[in-house]
Amino acid sequence: MSPRFALLSLCLLLAACNDRLNQENYSRLKPGMTRPEVEQLLGKPVECSGALGFSSCTWGDQQKFISIQFGGDKVLLFSGQGLR
Repeated sequence: MSPRFALLSLCLLLAACNDRLNQENYSRLKPGMTRPEVEQLLGKPVECSGALGFSSCTWGDQQKFISIQFGGDKVLLFSGQGLR
C-alpha cells in the first residue's frame, strides 16, 4: 500500500468516526450504559486511561469531543464540546 493511499484511508476513517460525534448521539448517552453500547453508538475511542476499575475515554479531538468516565463497564459521567 502506498503512503499516499494509507494517509487518505486514515483521513476518511477519522472523518467517518467524527460524524458520530453530534448532539443527537450525545443525547442518547445515559448513565449506566455499558462500554460496548457506547462504542456501538460512537465507535472506538481515540484514547482511554484508568485504574482500579475506573476509566476515562475520549472520542474526537480538542475542538469536538465526547469524554466519558466509566466505573467498571458502566457510564458514570459524560461531557461534550463542539457538538452540532
